[in-house]
Amino acid sequence: MSEHEPAPQPGAPPARLRRLTSWLLHHGAARANRVVGTHLDRPGDRMRYGILAALDEFGGISQAELCRRLGIDRGDAVTTLSGMETDGLLRREPDPVDRRRNVVHITDAGIARMREMDTLVDAAQNDLLDRFTVAERAQFSALLRRLVDIPPP
Repeated sequence: MSEHEPAPQPGAPPARLRRLTSWLLHHGAARANRVVGTHLDRPGDRMRYGILAALDEFGGISQAELCRRLGIDRGDAVTTLSGMETDGLLRREPDPVDRRRNVVHITDAGIARMREMDTLVDAAQNDLLDRFTVAERAQFSALLRRLVDIPPP
């Protein structure tokens, strides 16, 4: 244990597990999901937020490409996209190049909702990392981005 690493709490998992990066990432992600979930308004908002962020950044994009970029199951996305379309957050249109595909676009209402959610998600990030300094937060995020950006084998 390094001088910067806190001593395990009573009842903590075994040290053999706590030394595994994969175990730590799994449990850190579970904690992050719980914290974000307490800040968002309703179930499914995490996927909705990701979809709105992608549409805002990438513009009109096919449903299939949207799912690939976000790493979400197409079947799960269809229900969410339908609900978001009903709520006026996005619109789906046939692709002018390939009528078999739909292109998804964010609406003004979708942009407004995404900005509301930005505030909620930012608050969740602050709660999640409240014991980290600003420099530690930046370093942690940079390291995680490097890990996530490694192409699959």
